[in-house]
Amino acid sequence: MSTELRVGIVDSGYRADQAVHVHTSAAFLLGDDMQVYRREAIADRLGHGSAVLERIAFNVPEARFCVAQVFRDRAATTPLQIADAMRWLVDQGVSLINLSLGVRADRTALREACAYAVDAGVVVCAACPAQGDPVFPSSYPGVVRVTGDARCNAAQWSWLDSAQAEFGALVRSDGATQAGASIATAALSGHAAAWLMRHAEASRDANRDALLAWLRANAAFIGVERRTHAS
Repeated sequence: MSTELRVGIVDSGYRADQAVHVHTSAAFLLGDDMQVYRREAIADRLGHGSAVLERIAFNVPEARFCVAQVFRDRAATTPLQIADAMRWLVDQGVSLINLSLGVRADRTALREACAYAVDAGVVVCAACPAQGDPVFPSSYPGVVRVTGDARCNAAQWSWLDSAQAEFGALVRSDGATQAGASIATAALSGHAAAWLMRHAEASRDANRDALLAWLRANAAFIGVERRTHAS
C-alpha cells in the first residue's frame, strides 16, 4: 500500500522549479455564465501560491502536492471557484487542504464543499484575520482556523483557542515577500502534514482527531498574546 502523502493547495499556482513536488494541478476559472470551468493551470504570476507551497514543503519535502489554481493576475477569487477546487482535491486523494485565503461571503456551495472535505476525513486549514469580521471558509464547522502569531518561529505554533482562531503560526519566512495569516496557515499545514506523514497507517478520521490533539499539546504558546502598554 502506498504511503504517499498528498497535500492540496487552493491558491495562485506554483513556480516551474517547484514542479518536482507537484502530483497534479488544474485551474478553476469562472465563466461569464457564472459556471466554473476546469482548465490547465499556468505558472504562478503572483508568487502567493509558490510561497505557500514552499512553506509547507519546508516541513514535509516528501509530500506530493495537488494544486488548484483559483486566481491568476490578481488575488481575488469566488466561493464557487474555491468550492469546485476543494471537491476536486478531495477526489485526488489529498489528506490535507491548505486554504491561505478567505472570502467575505458565506455561500452554500462553499459551505457544502467544506463539509464534503471534512466528512471525507481531510484536514482543512484556512486563514482567518487576527481581528475583525469572520471570513470563509475558515468559519465553517470542522475547518481549522489559523492566523499569524508573531511569537512563533518556523518550528513553533500557538494554540490560541479564541473566538477568532484556533491556532497561530509563523508570520513571515526569512527573506520572503509574503506574510501574514496566509503564510501562518501554510506553516501550520506544514507541521500538520509532517505529522500525517508519520502516522499514515491510521484511518483519516482517527488521524484528524489525534492530529488536533497533538497540535494543542505541543503548542509553544497557549492563548492569545497579551500586549502591555507603557503608561
